[in-house]
Amino acid sequence: MTTASDLIVIGGGPGGYVAAIRAAQLGLKVTLVEREHLGGICLNWGCIPTKALLRSAEILSHIKHAEAFGLSVQGVSFDLKKITERSRKVAAQLSGGVKHLLKKNKVEVVDGQAKLLGKGQVEVTAKDGKKTTLSAKNIIIATGARARALPGLEPDGKLVWTYKEAMVPDTLPKSLLVVGSGAIGIEFASFYRNLGVDVTVVEVMDRILPVEDEEISAFARKAFEKQGMKIITGGVVKKLDRSATTVTATIEQGGKATQATFERVIMAVGIVANTENLGIENTKVKLEKGHIKINEWCATDEPGVYAIGDVAGAPWLAHKASHEGVICVEKIVGVKDVHPLNTANIPGCTYCTPQVASVGMTEAKAKAAGREVRVGRFPFIGNGKAIALGEPEGLVKTVFDAKTGELLGAHMIGAEVTEMIQGYVIARTLESTEKELMHTVFPHPTISETMHEAVLDAYGHAVHI
Repeated sequence: MTTASDLIVIGGGPGGYVAAIRAAQLGLKVTLVEREHLGGICLNWGCIPTKALLRSAEILSHIKHAEAFGLSVQGVSFDLKKITERSRKVAAQLSGGVKHLLKKNKVEVVDGQAKLLGKGQVEVTAKDGKKTTLSAKNIIIATGARARALPGLEPDGKLVWTYKEAMVPDTLPKSLLVVGSGAIGIEFASFYRNLGVDVTVVEVMDRILPVEDEEISAFARKAFEKQGMKIITGGVVKKLDRSATTVTATIEQGGKATQATFERVIMAVGIVANTENLGIENTKVKLEKGHIKINEWCATDEPGVYAIGDVAGAPWLAHKASHEGVICVEKIVGVKDVHPLNTANIPGCTYCTPQVASVGMTEAKAKAAGREVRVGRFPFIGNGKAIALGEPEGLVKTVFDAKTGELLGAHMIGAEVTEMIQGYVIARTLESTEKELMHTVFPHPTISETMHEAVLDAYGHAVHI
């Protein structure tokens, strides 16, 4: 028996469930297939629960410095089990919220593993082995991605962790090696360091947070090292020797190999698209560098089959997946004024301490693209609200086209910059020039005033430095 609908969405993560809801809002009969848990990795094992963990660590850090605020706190301690339990409860609450939203919008949810059969048909295998066939004119693949494993350095779930094990530790390790300094690696390094763990980060590139502007990377490294974190750049973990309770890593840097022993290791060296067992071979869907190849409307080479989110390539961000889901569905339905996604306007955020956020081109990339630039900088130490909050360490950097005044990029590090970056994202979306940003009135006293001053500084008008 075949069950028919207008749209089948494979995967219930931030791309899939948003696409399903938007399609239902536009009048389509939608079936969503999810093999594990609604909300996907982001909601259950990524974006949301990690922020809950980081919030606990952030509050602990503030309490440790209570005296600086005229407060006296005695006997500061923490309960690791309760920290992780809170994180899981937050994830469960939101997963339940997604289930409610899908039900509210009359999206049929089918549990199981989906496989494309071609010609608009999808076979779903439930956990008990029972198979059903679904059919629809349009199919969206939103199966996400998983942690990448390097040969010889594969996680075992006990001594060598992926992000999943790192989120629910039974005990707090005394020492930790984090392999990779992208957003995931640095967030976990920051979390565990704030809880008092001896943390070492190894990054193969010549700087941490390599996708960020070089000045922001340098600022972050200085801040992390001040917190006691050990950072090795231009380093490669060649080998992991595991004993019953520890791991000895062989780390090569500048042609010289050294060994160090850690209680636990977190592998954070990127992700791999989930394209296996999808039945892609039954379609004209093509893979490109491991992910599904799509056009600007998220369409694959198979008519009626689309792909969104991590499975369709970088940037691997939940908000990118959600936005692609909306664009894809609206294009399918024929909504007017649908625009392709401009990935240059997608902000990136890292929720370490201090936070990092950015959008658009770095200064180096702008120059490499042949742009003549004007660069503005403003430190948090010149901002009254940042000083009052006890958060004087931070920097906002803006990059403008010297000829046109176009905001090419914005890069920030410091308290709450992940909340503030959206101001620059809106500016880029509206194609604002330096004039509009200069004429914008920023509220006082707020940390957001650093954003205004960084624009003014690019043109020699900064007031507070």
